[in-house]
Amino acid sequence: MKRHSIHRHLFLIGAMLYGLPLFAKFSPVDYVNPLVGTQSKFELSTGNTYPAIAMPWGMNFWTPQTGDLGDGWTYTYTADKIKGFKQTHQPSPWMNDYGQFSLMPVTGSRVFDQDQRASWFSHKAEVAKPYYYKVYLADHDVTTEMTVTDRAALFRFTFPEGENSYVVIDAFDRGSSVRIIPEEKKIIGYSTRNSGGVPENFRNYFVIVFDKPFQTTAVALDNAIKTGQTEAQGNHTGAIVGFSTQRGEKVHARVASSFINIEQAELNLKELGNGNFDRLVKQGKARWNKVLSRIEIEDPNPDNLRTFYSCLYRSVLFPRTFYEIDAVGRAVHYSPYNGQVLPGYLFTDTGFWDTFRSLFPLLNLVYPSMNKKMQEGLVNAYRESGFLPEWASPGHRDCMIGNNSASIVTDAYVKGIRGHDIDKLWEAVKHGANAQLEGSASGRVAFEAYNRLGYVPSNLAGQSVARTLEYAYNDWCIYTLGKQLGRPESEIGIYKQRSLNYRNVYNPQEQLMVGRDDRGNFNPDFRATDWSNDFCEGNSWHWSFCVFHDPQGLIDLMGGRAVFNQMMDSIFVMPCYLGMDSRDMIHEMREMQVMNMGQYAHGNQPIQHLVYLYNYSGEPWKAQSHVRDIMHKLYAATPDGYCGDEDNGQTSAWYIFSALGFYPVCPGTDQYVLGTPLFQKATLHLENGKSLLIEADNNSDSTPYIRSMKLNGKSYTRNYLTHEMLTQGGRIQFVMDSKPNRKRGTAPGDAPYSFSLENE
Repeated sequence: MKRHSIHRHLFLIGAMLYGLPLFAKFSPVDYVNPLVGTQSKFELSTGNTYPAIAMPWGMNFWTPQTGDLGDGWTYTYTADKIKGFKQTHQPSPWMNDYGQFSLMPVTGSRVFDQDQRASWFSHKAEVAKPYYYKVYLADHDVTTEMTVTDRAALFRFTFPEGENSYVVIDAFDRGSSVRIIPEEKKIIGYSTRNSGGVPENFRNYFVIVFDKPFQTTAVALDNAIKTGQTEAQGNHTGAIVGFSTQRGEKVHARVASSFINIEQAELNLKELGNGNFDRLVKQGKARWNKVLSRIEIEDPNPDNLRTFYSCLYRSVLFPRTFYEIDAVGRAVHYSPYNGQVLPGYLFTDTGFWDTFRSLFPLLNLVYPSMNKKMQEGLVNAYRESGFLPEWASPGHRDCMIGNNSASIVTDAYVKGIRGHDIDKLWEAVKHGANAQLEGSASGRVAFEAYNRLGYVPSNLAGQSVARTLEYAYNDWCIYTLGKQLGRPESEIGIYKQRSLNYRNVYNPQEQLMVGRDDRGNFNPDFRATDWSNDFCEGNSWHWSFCVFHDPQGLIDLMGGRAVFNQMMDSIFVMPCYLGMDSRDMIHEMREMQVMNMGQYAHGNQPIQHLVYLYNYSGEPWKAQSHVRDIMHKLYAATPDGYCGDEDNGQTSAWYIFSALGFYPVCPGTDQYVLGTPLFQKATLHLENGKSLLIEADNNSDSTPYIRSMKLNGKSYTRNYLTHEMLTQGGRIQFVMDSKPNRKRGTAPGDAPYSFSLENE
């Protein structure tokens, strides 16, 4: 029997065992579990996600709310009560939400308080799909369903028989308003609740239209219910509408919102069409399948498929759309930077410190037309605020470090994305390297000292080593973009020079990166396993390898390949408890400790590229072994399926690339560094109409090593692939083995790009 026939039979057996539809059209969204990562809490993250019922890159997400009003952990898997169904724009619990409001069906008595209206529920009576959610609310004997479009949602409440069936609308606190319009079966209002990053005139306007007349109406103001009234404005407002229902009667609520005005919210409501619930569910499923099927996986293990497509789902949620379509079909947006309504695209809710690493490279490879719009949005953000946002939610926020907008802009341009105002973005990246927006992470903290000394002094700014390393990489990005644009040496030479500033925080005595003060003195109390201080959410072992653009230069600093490999090997053998006494415990420390992988901390971003560096130092088989181990051990399509914060698609995008067999170690180059393919067959259906077939013969859990590789039928020994190789389509053939091939990919010419080699 031919091998593909064996695989087909194995898949059919797996489908029968796992209850998947036989002989159905390929439907990747059926493998997605939106509950992945929801078994999290403040002390320990296994994703810190919530089930986002949304369209890819949608403006509004919806989620069941188990947490209290204002709690960043809006839905946790271990909770047993639901308090509402919330429109959310939250990128993470640490950034919290903005412009939220909720609906909640109740029966019996008219209530508003979140604890009084809460209902017990069970995951056994819960269905979560990216485009559809359903749950039974036991205390109210109500089944709630919802389905969504980009800016609107449709609810279907199935009520019991009774005279006292209600829907509670909670506009949340910190400033809100509601108005009931009984003759139109409508409620309008706005919410201003936010966690920062908005102008004073920020509002999220909402409109809710029911298909059943209201029998009773009431409003709430600061939890006091006022019956018979139809308007409320103040700190915390809400509305309660009542119905008389028959058992099994379905009441629909059409919901939409706008950051512009209530008239635009009414326009956004038209996304629901005629409001046929089942049609919208089908439409949403088709939309998700269209996006997810850009990558088609064939594998006999359905758990692998579940993990892969759940990660791909997370990778195409953020950055979210922040623009709307006006009455004549133009893209317009409310600017969270200056409070004006302006033409054009805008996207938000992403931290470039996380997502420059692999999320945006994934967009550039698989969804380049989306990133073209996002680049246009960056142009608008710069025009409206004078800076590119490093962490936008929805406007500038003071979170994380670095100036990685330079990476976002450069990688897109190097990967061939055109049609946006690159000259304006060139101006923006240069400005951001030499200024800082006060009260935010945008621009560069301590840029003057960095430009003068070649590093960020530890006595002038915290996280000094981490900042220095990221600024050096960001300078390389600016230099690279300048070269692409044909800018003169007189303009870009300084960024070329600063690209080597990572050397200035390398301490040869420690063979690691160490903080130093403005007099040049290295930290005398340095311990490599100590967290924070001169590092950001990590220690020197995590950060010392963050020289994305010049691994060979780092290898040379450390004393050559053998020493470099020994240093990387050490990360996995040092006890995981080391460093736990260096500061108050933060969740990133605990997540590294409990994974029992030494000092390797995959739950946080700085180290996620590290294992791929073996490709630069002549031992690529170690990258293959570690990558496979990380995929198997640290990812699953379960509520505890991540090993730390998922972070706006970055940790998921790492898995997507790694499962395909390569990873963008240095965004801004055109290279993807080899790891180990997880699947027997994967096909990338590219936007240019071409397809890339990736096959891995003899692939299994026990064969992580690449014995040989062919590219379009020809033997290929290099440890990287280029963007052009991938986007021109073709066929990559791996032959896998249970033993490492210690000869393949070991020659100096097999190593990927390093800045030092470019300038020899």
